[in-house]
Amino acid sequence: MNKSVIFGAATVACMSAVAATAGTVDDVKARGKLNCGVTTGLVGFAAPDANGNWDGFDVGVCRAVAAAVLGDASAVEFVPTTGKTRFTALASGEIDVLARNTTWTFSRDVDLKFTFVGVNYYDGQGFLVPKELGVSSAKELDGATVCIQTGTTTELNLADFFRINGISYEPVPIETNAEAQQQYLAGACDVYTTDASGLAATRAAFEDPTAHALLPEIISKEPLGPLVRHGDNEWGDIVRWTLNALITAEELGVTSANVAEMASGADNPEVSRLLGTEGNLGEQLGLSADWAKNAIMAGGNYGELFEKNIGENTPIGLARGLNAQWTDGGLIYSPPFR
Repeated sequence: MNKSVIFGAATVACMSAVAATAGTVDDVKARGKLNCGVTTGLVGFAAPDANGNWDGFDVGVCRAVAAAVLGDASAVEFVPTTGKTRFTALASGEIDVLARNTTWTFSRDVDLKFTFVGVNYYDGQGFLVPKELGVSSAKELDGATVCIQTGTTTELNLADFFRINGISYEPVPIETNAEAQQQYLAGACDVYTTDASGLAATRAAFEDPTAHALLPEIISKEPLGPLVRHGDNEWGDIVRWTLNALITAEELGVTSANVAEMASGADNPEVSRLLGTEGNLGEQLGLSADWAKNAIMAGGNYGELFEKNIGENTPIGLARGLNAQWTDGGLIYSPPFR
């Protein structure tokens, strides 16, 4: 088993190194389309509608990158990936960027040879249970059956939590959120565990969300964000600074509604640099001067994407919390545009 795991990691790392040599930004421009890896379906983050059109918080990041590079937010091919297939898809070059609920960890960064370009959602692992189960704490789950996605950090976190608390559980392996939802509602498992944001999104899709409770324990740190292959620094810079542009836009009050007006003249020099009316930041990235303006127009700044897709006024109902701007006591923070 250990040999298989080591071989698998080495294979992914080798594919990543080979794919990165091609120069992703050139490939995307020549193709005229961004290939973006997303989850197989998690409402609020990335999910197709009845007509196959993708929408969600992570989808917004993909569209912003496409708008920055190609000037067209719709020039995206969304590639659904599972916890098992996502890293192979990125390493092999099937996708240009992975923008799904993926945790930034040491081994994924160093051993698998990926580069996380930032964090777009600070999360932690939680537990979802039917209220009729009658438990109010994860420490009361001794002997429970637990639905858990394979190939994720949640497997190890779960094992650690139950070991530390001296309780046992029976895992029910699943590969996709849709499968987890089906198994959980069918009673195949007592508990579903994954990132708390994912649990909130899953519960919102239930016929009766009020019959299910999120337990108070958050048992891990799960910094989620987009990632690219190691060694493709030019492409990594583009994806990183597109995410930073959305974050900075919110901080500076630049929105999808006023970005065109502010691009025509702003008193704040950082706004002018961000929107390309001053300096040459776009040229340094190999993009047009209005790359960040295009990214913001694609779906709005960071706050707009959050509120539209997963915020408190949506069925998912997530508060900003740690994902508030640093100026509001949160962790969302971009380096300066200068």
